[in-house]
Amino acid sequence: MKGVDPKVEQILPFLSEVGFPALVTFYLLYRIETKLDAVLQSLQSLPERMQKMRE
Repeated sequence: MKGVDPKVEQILPFLSEVGFPALVTFYLLYRIETKLDAVLQSLQSLPERMQKMRE
């Protein structure tokens, strides 16, 4: 599949057996993972940004 994340591509055959509830669950978990990555990056850069504000 063109433009599909490899993680999602690996899950698709499994989903054909399990069904719609599993599809929704995995989709939401995937979305949450990307959001958590952004939160972690923000938290890691926070001390540096706060230091710059003090200067």
